[in-house]
Amino acid sequence: MHTPPSPPGAARTDGSSVRIGALVPLTRPGWVEAGRHLLAGLELAVREVNDAGGIGGRPLGLVVRDTAADPQRATAAVDELARLGVAAVAGEYHSVVARAAAARADALGLPFLCSSAVLDALTEQPSRWVARLAPAQSHGWRIYADFLLGAGHGRIAVATQPSVYWASGARILREYLAPRGGTVAEIDVRGLDPAAVCDELVDHRATALLLLVGHPEPAVPIVQAVRRDRRLAGILIGAPAGQPEFPAWATLLGGDGAAIPFLRYLPEHLGPLGARVGAALRERLGQAPSFVAFEGYDTVVVLADVLRTQAGEDEARAGGPWPHVAVEGTRGQIRFTRTPGIGVWQWAWAPTQVVDRDPAEPDRFRILRAG
Repeated sequence: MHTPPSPPGAARTDGSSVRIGALVPLTRPGWVEAGRHLLAGLELAVREVNDAGGIGGRPLGLVVRDTAADPQRATAAVDELARLGVAAVAGEYHSVVARAAAARADALGLPFLCSSAVLDALTEQPSRWVARLAPAQSHGWRIYADFLLGAGHGRIAVATQPSVYWASGARILREYLAPRGGTVAEIDVRGLDPAAVCDELVDHRATALLLLVGHPEPAVPIVQAVRRDRRLAGILIGAPAGQPEFPAWATLLGGDGAAIPFLRYLPEHLGPLGARVGAALRERLGQAPSFVAFEGYDTVVVLADVLRTQAGEDEARAGGPWPHVAVEGTRGQIRFTRTPGIGVWQWAWAPTQVVDRDPAEPDRFRILRAG
């Protein structure tokens, strides 16, 4: 049974909790590992906010909804959370899902802070209700393209599946590399087995293969096939979307999963807050926290600041808090700006690295480039 509808962000004066809706992929086909890390960060920060007195003396609560990487499910969840009277919506990892959630939150006038999705066009038009912590795809993937060029790779092949996110990534790479002498050949993996993908790579004379595909299928079998094809002994395999970040990658691929550069959003060295939170996240997760866990934590830090600022103020200002945010997150000072070509309030930018797993010690990450 649902609580009677109330206006988005409606204030409660009865001492009940202030609630944030959390969108997280917790079941397949969602990237469950990413969802688990994102939720761990959200939950840890909520606990710490409450230990410090909550929001104006009221406890902060999290209302979690599983998106399962389904845009329609995310849209329905935003509607439900609005009916429940949450003060804001947070989270989501998958870009296409976050885009659907952002559109619905914008239509409802419900503040949405996107934790992890990077798609530049998170909304079709400028929104005062939506903000994002993760760097835009165009920012991170250009840093990745610079890494490729610096490593001597100008003939790039991308293994792709149909998706707005993958198509956007391929376009960013092509537009950035072309004026610098690079080429990008697309290999649509639908209907191709891994051996056929290897044949395509040989035909294109590619020196690097980028995996713009889902994990674990078909990314894992493609990596295994390329690693075993003697014709491709010198090829670089890359995964800008971050598939190798999580432990399951190393579990499934072992040594084959090392030396595959990807993007992550962490500084070279965490400050005192980041180090403390990292230790708490490791304890909560039972493994090293990914950058996604830090994104979850920082999301609640920002929203707690926004909610404290709004306490007792006219709710008409609820949609415009982002330019006033200035908080210390786990990865640096967080402020939001309007960035050309991006319709949401954007933290520009979270620390960005190109890293890979060390072949000599696959649980250790090597920083190859920072931007």
